[in-house]
Amino acid sequence: MSEHIHTDTRDRVLRIELRRPDKKNAITVAMYEAMSAALERAAGDPELRVILIHGQPEVFTSGNDIVDFLNLPPGAADSPVLRFLTLISQSDKPVVAAVTGVAVGIGTTMLLHCDYVVAGESAQLSAPFVNLGLCPEGGSSLLLPLAVGYLRAAELLLFGEAIGAGQARDWGLVNRVVADGQAIPQARARAMALAAKPPAALRASKSLLKRRVAPLVLQTIHEEAASFAQLLGSAEAKEAFAAFVAKRPADFSRF
Repeated sequence: MSEHIHTDTRDRVLRIELRRPDKKNAITVAMYEAMSAALERAAGDPELRVILIHGQPEVFTSGNDIVDFLNLPPGAADSPVLRFLTLISQSDKPVVAAVTGVAVGIGTTMLLHCDYVVAGESAQLSAPFVNLGLCPEGGSSLLLPLAVGYLRAAELLLFGEAIGAGQARDWGLVNRVVADGQAIPQARARAMALAAKPPAALRASKSLLKRRVAPLVLQTIHEEAASFAQLLGSAEAKEAFAAFVAKRPADFSRF
């Protein structure tokens, strides 16, 4: 388990908090493992009806911890990040998220598996995979075009530029925008409202909502993971990560 993932249960809601603010909640392998364990617990406990995920009022997550990521790169078949993505995508219980500050990479793509998202006014969503010599993950190459349309999805994934909370709401990536300090309380309130509903009806409704894309989501996650792992060893990715660590512009002119 990770000291940077805190969980508790109250009012039939399992709360998962990313708590590594000094690193902008950059996610390590240990954090993925802890979040996966929490999701498995929720799946196996009938008393837990809703999952709530959030960071702090200042930050959701800056994505993967780069040093940890390079030392323990994800594999195409079985890795902690793939396990987490599989579990959150397959959850039969509603997932609510509160997003404030940056939501980079998986911080944005995990939202595509949530059922209700509250964003703080400071929220900045981005998916800069191409900029790092990589490809989309988390089923985002399937779910993002379905959520926002092809052109907007291409803009997010190919340019890798951040969009603000208002734009994310207008595009349909978040449900509502509130002041940063209200994002987590509002998300908890919505989670509690769902937890008070008939649980079997709630799960059945979620299953019906997702029934047409659910079989494709897991397939897409694994297809993306295979491409991601292959690209991770490429010269382009090595240049991108070297530039990131050195805090200089990447140079792809020789490729």
